[in-house]
Amino acid sequence: MKKALIPIAVIVVMIVIYTVSTQTGEVDDRPTVELVYVEWSSELASTNVVRAVLQEVMGYRCEIAPVSAAAMWQAVAAGNRDGFVAAWLPTMHGHYLEANEDNVLDLGPNLEGTRTGLVVPEYVDAKSIDDLNVYADDFDHEIIGIDPGAGIMSTTQEAMEEYNLDGYNLVEGSDATMIAVLQDAVRNEKPIVVTGWTPHWKFTRWPLRYLEDPKEIYGGEEQIHTVIRMDLPIEMPEVHTFLDQFYWEPEHMEELMNWNDDHPEEYANAVKWLTMNTDLVRQWLEGTGYAGQVDELENLEVPDAIELD
Repeated sequence: MKKALIPIAVIVVMIVIYTVSTQTGEVDDRPTVELVYVEWSSELASTNVVRAVLQEVMGYRCEIAPVSAAAMWQAVAAGNRDGFVAAWLPTMHGHYLEANEDNVLDLGPNLEGTRTGLVVPEYVDAKSIDDLNVYADDFDHEIIGIDPGAGIMSTTQEAMEEYNLDGYNLVEGSDATMIAVLQDAVRNEKPIVVTGWTPHWKFTRWPLRYLEDPKEIYGGEEQIHTVIRMDLPIEMPEVHTFLDQFYWEPEHMEELMNWNDDHPEEYANAVKWLTMNTDLVRQWLEGTGYAGQVDELENLEVPDAIELD
């Protein structure tokens, strides 16, 4: 009889150990969440915040990958990646949404109050995009852009046509190269015009302004949306609920972007930001079963994060 009881006891103990270890995160068969983003400072900040919530609070493993805007939409539409929090709508990524709307789920804005356009330092004489023809020589007939797949680049091409900027060259590059050229120009008080968007830390670093756009080529206020693959709500419902409720203000994003610019440890900075904004994180996680674990963020050690005054 004892021999028969031993296996049963062992099984009971194993079940208890498994249950406890699952609750504490020691055993985890949850799938990895795979996110993509365009490598702009704004999207680097938001994607790492989402990744930090998924890993530090919800216990998922989250992998993120920088890609072009076109590849970002295509990857989620094809179901090869789970989602992104980097869709600038309705203007910048509007054509991507139109091309993929039957194969993705648009969860709506995670940030409102954004803007795109052409940006110049305050000391520049030009006030409007129309003025660029008058001051073409001052700008060396160049508009400094970012990666060629970005929606703002196609919008700028349209603006160049509408404003008859035939003598201008739209210089392709990246967010980083655009910032490097802008920084050098501001340091030397040289006229420069770049593609720009808000929120972005450059507006807190240097005195900049948008050129007026009387023809409204760049549209009005933009929003940043969260987009996921079609079957994510079925396969990972709590992840879907979190992503659907993820929403923050421009000042939140700009604060983290400034940290990242000063100390480029983006994930550690995102975790540190979460520890300072637990009430907001708790709102994001309502109904997921993880809101009660947000308090544990206060006990996290983030050795590589920036030191705050």
